[in-house]
Amino acid sequence: MTLPGRLRPWFRRLPVVTRLVLAVAITMSLVLTGAAGLVYWRVRTALDQQLNDDLTTYRHSLDQAVRAGTRVPPGPSGSLQQVLDAHGRVLRSSDSLSHQPLLTPAELSAVSRGATIRRDVGSLLPITPGTLRLQAKRVTADGQPRIVIAAVRRGHRDEALRELLAQLALASGLTLVAASYVGYRTARAALRPVERYRSGAATLADGAQNLRLDVPADHDDEITRLGHTLNHMLDRLEESAERERRFVADASHELRTPLSLLRAEVDVALHRPRSAGELTETLRSVDAEVQRLIDLSNALLDLEELGSTQHITRAPAELAHLIAAAVAPHLRTAELSGRTVTVDAARVTVDVDARWLRPAIGNLLDNALRHGRGAVRLTATVHDGRLRLCVTDEGTGFPPEFLPRAFDRFARAEASRTSEGSGLGLAFVHAVATAHGGTTHAENTGRGASVILDLPCRPGHEPGRRVR
Repeated sequence: MTLPGRLRPWFRRLPVVTRLVLAVAITMSLVLTGAAGLVYWRVRTALDQQLNDDLTTYRHSLDQAVRAGTRVPPGPSGSLQQVLDAHGRVLRSSDSLSHQPLLTPAELSAVSRGATIRRDVGSLLPITPGTLRLQAKRVTADGQPRIVIAAVRRGHRDEALRELLAQLALASGLTLVAASYVGYRTARAALRPVERYRSGAATLADGAQNLRLDVPADHDDEITRLGHTLNHMLDRLEESAERERRFVADASHELRTPLSLLRAEVDVALHRPRSAGELTETLRSVDAEVQRLIDLSNALLDLEELGSTQHITRAPAELAHLIAAAVAPHLRTAELSGRTVTVDAARVTVDVDARWLRPAIGNLLDNALRHGRGAVRLTATVHDGRLRLCVTDEGTGFPPEFLPRAFDRFARAEASRTSEGSGLGLAFVHAVATAHGGTTHAENTGRGASVILDLPCRPGHEPGRRVR
């Protein structure tokens, strides 16, 4: 249904139920008007055809009687006749006409020239008495032109049509009321779940917790699917809110510790005069805490950027070169601590986002060097279009209670938050894997800890097999 431009803003401001009922009412009005018009036209055509047939037959009888000069035969019920001369004088007329001419001067002139006149006298609505349908034609009798007018009363025909109009109007009105009522009840029933969902959302906006919409399990329509979608959205919102609460609590704790240490160092330095060596040592301590704050801020920003990115930018990269670039910054650290880093990487080209994968590998190595013991081994294999990176060490492994939350933000195996690291390294690795559509896994091998990064890579093999 298309509305005029001026009515559209007004229509859109109406409630949905009102709009639906109006749309149903207007559409049904058009349909009923069309149907009533078709019925009326068919009935009127049939009645007119019968009336015209009777009138034509009666006029032919009049023509023959006038030509022969015989008595005018009786016509159908309600028939009338009038015979005029060429000048329009009434020569013969039915008693009820009182010799009143039925033709206008223009019609009389047209018939005198040989035309046949057909017209109605009186109207259907408003009701007028003495309605007629007449035919007039010129005939020749005894060498003189005569104008024969045959007419029949339309009273029965008009009464039938008026009764038909009244019945069609009544039936259409009742049908329109019934259709509008059914449309109203149907719209209310269809939108009742939406109103229930709206009330639930309003309750949630008022601070309600753990709210879920009551969605019937045995239905599968658009409204039901909307309810399931909203419940899924509420689940995600609740999870997001819970993560945010944990993040704020953990981040505030993480930031409070270095800030408190900074304040303590500054207070001690200001408490009494210090020597140049003591001030230098204090500044070194302050610098370490500032660097810790910078690292923590950078890690949080990286996680936020990675989490808010709708998609990563994949590009072909040589896996061996990617691994070498990620391992190089950690070789010096391993050498200073008397440990080794061994790399076993497939010689293939992988389709990944090296910007994020490279620091993720670095975080795995940093975690192994920082918290593990012995040699660190990094293996990178590609099979069935998936890249599997595994970093192992020879330490004591993860505490069993830590494994389920190893990839959570600020999660640490040590109870103290003053230990090295921010607790964001493995969380960043997990975020990179998720962005690639992959997974992460941490486990104890019996000879140390193992962290596995598995993600799709769509590789293209090159000559050679492995680089060590």
